[in-house]
Amino acid sequence: MSVYLAVFIVLFYLVWIKCIYFRHRRTLAMSLNHVLEVLSRRDADGADLRALVVTAHPDDECMFFAPTIIQLVELNATVHLLCLSTGNHYNQGAQREQELLRSCAVLGIPESRITVVDHKELPDDPKAEWRVSLVSSVIEKHIRAHSFNMVLTFDGRGVSGHANHTAIHKAARHLASTGQVPNDCCLLSLVTVGLLRKYATFLELPLSWLLPSCLRCITGSRGYRRARDAMFCHRSQLQWFRYLYITFSRYMFINTFQVIPQGPKNLKIY
Repeated sequence: MSVYLAVFIVLFYLVWIKCIYFRHRRTLAMSLNHVLEVLSRRDADGADLRALVVTAHPDDECMFFAPTIIQLVELNATVHLLCLSTGNHYNQGAQREQELLRSCAVLGIPESRITVVDHKELPDDPKAEWRVSLVSSVIEKHIRAHSFNMVLTFDGRGVSGHANHTAIHKAARHLASTGQVPNDCCLLSLVTVGLLRKYATFLELPLSWLLPSCLRCITGSRGYRRARDAMFCHRSQLQWFRYLYITFSRYMFINTFQVIPQGPKNLKIY
């Protein structure tokens, strides 16, 4: 009896996941529309969306944001990438820039929409403290130059806890709190989850679906293959543990976001 019950639970769980995938296809555009409508007070569709993904290093775009990029591209949104370093921690910056271009081509972002910042004060270094004022200035100029209405980046824990990731979130919070971005531009942060959820692959989907989130981006098997192929473009980074990440990380399947609230905040700027 217990065996039959276990089989029923497993099958029910897998069917539940399948239903979520099908439902998500219908609701993603509505979720994006809702996020934009809150700010712009007008209806929007994928073609109206000009999205900027802000990352710290080459490979962040596919390690952490692949489901989002793939889904937005499929909705005919205009997607740009702003990478704030060349990934030169081990003197591989030039190689990693080329890997980034190949990865973005797989994800659907053309080279003309990719900006890589090479600034001496923004090194690829987990021990480096990026100045919030500098990072926020770079992001703000990019937003205004391209009239983005959505910016997606890391949250305060930066998924992996990397100091460069969290510095971008501090800069985004600064922009939101000081009103330095247009009123119709929505800032979203990628939710960091615990270790067990992080490596639960697509099996983590029901929990992500039940928990409150302003935006969810979910890929199926085809999207996962694209995310995996994009990761494989970063040959310089493919150490053994990267293969484990590619296989088990829920960020290869699921992204959930929260809005970075706009309004006065007590935030130390340096």
